[in-house]
Amino acid sequence: QPELVESGGGLVQPGGSLRLSCAASGFSLNIYPIGWFRQAPGKEREGVSWVSDSDDGETPYYVDSAKGRFTISRDNAKNTVYLEMNNLRPEDTAVYYCAAPAFGEGSLDPDQYDYWGQGTQVTVSS
Repeated sequence: QPELVESGGGLVQPGGSLRLSCAASGFSLNIYPIGWFRQAPGKEREGVSWVSDSDDGETPYYVDSAKGRFTISRDNAKNTVYLEMNNLRPEDTAVYYCAAPAFGEGSLDPDQYDYWGQGTQVTVSS
């Protein structure tokens, strides 16, 4: 069973930055599209960003609210996918998850994903 582990969350002031990491064991991340999702209390899980696999050009995609502020990237040597988040807002507060689909392309739809990490808390507050 592939395992994903997120890290890098924390408490940050509005306008601050965080870099989340998604590390894998048991499989190579570069052959899968990888998505980042978040879930705030009382809300549904939503897609934030995803990146296509290495054969498909490692193309990044973002939800509109993340464009210009978040950057998704891969470090295949470290078998890790990052989500760099800048200019954070209180509404970005949520548990952030990374995920991979068992097969097929990625998307911002969490229902397309099969393997999930345990999540990392991001809190944006003054």
